[in-house]
Amino acid sequence: MLALAAAAAHPSTAASVLMISIDGMKPEYVLQADAHGLKIPFLRSMLRDGAHATGVVGVWPTVTYPSHTTLLTGVSPSEHGILDNLQFDPRRTFDGAWYWYAAEIKTRTLWQAAHEAGLSTASIGWPVSVGAPGVDTLIPEYWRSGRPAADVDPSDAALIAALSRPDGLMAEMQSRLGPYMAGNDPGPPGDVVKTRYALDILRKVKPQFMTIHLSALDEQEHEHGPFSAEADAELEVLDADLSELCAAAHATDPQAVAVVVSDHGFTTITHRINLLPPFIRAGLVEVAGGAATAANSQNHATITSWKAQPWSGGGMAAIMLHQPVAADTEQAVRDLLQTLKADERNGIDAILDAAEIKQRGGFAGASFLVVMKLGYYALAEPGGEVVTEVHGTPGGHGFSPEFAEMRASFFAVGAGIARQRDLGLIDMRQIAPTVARLLHAQLPAAGLPPLNLGQ
Repeated sequence: MLALAAAAAHPSTAASVLMISIDGMKPEYVLQADAHGLKIPFLRSMLRDGAHATGVVGVWPTVTYPSHTTLLTGVSPSEHGILDNLQFDPRRTFDGAWYWYAAEIKTRTLWQAAHEAGLSTASIGWPVSVGAPGVDTLIPEYWRSGRPAADVDPSDAALIAALSRPDGLMAEMQSRLGPYMAGNDPGPPGDVVKTRYALDILRKVKPQFMTIHLSALDEQEHEHGPFSAEADAELEVLDADLSELCAAAHATDPQAVAVVVSDHGFTTITHRINLLPPFIRAGLVEVAGGAATAANSQNHATITSWKAQPWSGGGMAAIMLHQPVAADTEQAVRDLLQTLKADERNGIDAILDAAEIKQRGGFAGASFLVVMKLGYYALAEPGGEVVTEVHGTPGGHGFSPEFAEMRASFFAVGAGIARQRDLGLIDMRQIAPTVARLLHAQLPAAGLPPLNLGQ
């Protein structure tokens, strides 16, 4: 069977939906395009011809993998199980493992809902998609090395091919389109490749529901800051890619709906706060050679045992307690955190307890959550100073979704979508049930109602 043979079509009255995530796209990029001198005609046309949110209130923490899973499920991270980008790795033995595997998602996704409704599905580069059930044509986001594709073992191309479906997909596509990424290439080269492959799938496979994740804007914002010249230039390139992708979807199905989303906002980082050294000095984390060795280790110290330690989520950090918890550990951690918060140089905005964490739907299993002030990035490395001032204009996220700077984007255009519909400020958990309704699919776990797009 040819790798790109389209799945047999199932009767359905639903329009096809193309859902594209522009990682890190703040709504102001589009809503205030003139103020930033941005040439983004396609995104501006979505504002004119469809429905949009003035902002999307995200999840705890406002980072890529939990957010993208909420976009697919309509529930908070504590419910869907993807709590952060990287797995909690208290002994530092996981080699930077992310939440790559869809088996870790605890609730049904839009992919499954669409597939169960008889629709053909596809996905390229979406977070937490390795082995994703319900996806007929799949190229997941995964890497063995964090280096750009040009710097990794060329044979790693066989890894992404092995994880893709249907069998033979990557071999057939690469013979026509050139090589796919072998590693993690979040910058512009990676998006060029993903767009080329997505266009081919849209034109040849004609999926009725497809998700695509483009990450180059996020990379430019991390390096240069939001609304930097580099970020603005990248969004202008992405705008042309969006136009081509949506045109391909519309050519296949004139009733197609395009949904453009993002996962979080961005802000400029002014300080990095390393929370792990105070835990080492307090005896809550033991390292080989002791605290003095850790202080000079340049983050290579070996953790031999621990009672409690921070798990970084960017603009916040969960405090995890070793199970079973020693009788005096929780109080010792509470006292340490209050001491750290009392020093204004540490940039801590609030300390939440387990009940407050549960209420916000993030970091299930954490005993405390350290919420940073805007611009103060939480780290958890064995060595280095606690407070480091950041120079230049690098950007970051992961801060409380209550900050307006962390708001994400939502735009929709196509058949049945009202023109110039301003939805106001929405909750990220409303997006998945909205897409499910467009697909005539069922997503019962989503607790919030779908948005009124006018369809």
